[in-house]
Amino acid sequence: MSEFSPSRPARLRRSVLSVPAINRRALDKLSSLDCDAVIFDLEDSVSPEKKAEARENLRAFFAATPLPARERIIRINALSSNFGADDLALVVELEPDAVLLPKVDEPQDVTGVSDRLAEADAPEDLRIWAMIETPRGILNAAAIAEAGRTAGSRLDCFVVGLNDLRKETGVLPQPGRSYLVPWLMQVVLAVSAYGLEVIDSVFNDFKNAGEFEAECGQGRGMGFAGKMLIHPNQIEAANRYFGPDEAAIAEAEAIISAFAEPGAETLNVVNLGGRMVERLHLVQAERLVHKARLIEQRLAPTSD
Repeated sequence: MSEFSPSRPARLRRSVLSVPAINRRALDKLSSLDCDAVIFDLEDSVSPEKKAEARENLRAFFAATPLPARERIIRINALSSNFGADDLALVVELEPDAVLLPKVDEPQDVTGVSDRLAEADAPEDLRIWAMIETPRGILNAAAIAEAGRTAGSRLDCFVVGLNDLRKETGVLPQPGRSYLVPWLMQVVLAVSAYGLEVIDSVFNDFKNAGEFEAECGQGRGMGFAGKMLIHPNQIEAANRYFGPDEAAIAEAEAIISAFAEPGAETLNVVNLGGRMVERLHLVQAERLVHKARLIEQRLAPTSD
């Protein structure tokens, strides 16, 4: 049994580092970092007069710098802006793993880009990520996620953006995010209902390691697949909190072995050490072990 289709491969998304495409020094450091994914940002972190230069930086980077075993995502400006069309054309040209759409408010924001990518003959495995960072985006999270299950849709992942959401709602940036938790869980529920993943929002004070780790623990407990990061110093903690620990891997392997026993192929429930385990747990176990192997493969030394 496997739910890893070619169009929706299982990915490591514990640490998703956002890098301004205008910052050449930050781009040059990427090959040495242990993040699972990189968001190349053309939107908020790039001033209007620098947009064209940022696109040229990405052309040069993609031509010269492979990032093996790391997901590459380009965050574009809104298509309604003066820069969105050129950004999307760059995405089609460079063929990253995904394009990240800012401020997704409704399903049409996703389906419209899916149509434009299809018209441009972009590869089918070029996916769409959606930034959920407005009140309308939160309210429409389930409808947007449902659009990701329609034929031809490329939607693969949500990213929560709390900075804009706080600004629009007036919620203060307080430790524990207590007033934001109901909205965050609403997004987690939406993606879970439609087989997608969601990445937790950035933590702005990258020098505050204690609060960052607390927020990573909270995000993992809430069901987020990983965390969007703004500084390389945050990578290690994100990988640690959102990655599977040894006990979880051992349990998952035991579940897989139990369902592999002769005669178990017809069972929906098996006895594992006095505990009844359902077949749905097998799917979860396979996903966890698969991700653990991806981590091992990336950490394994390569031979010349």
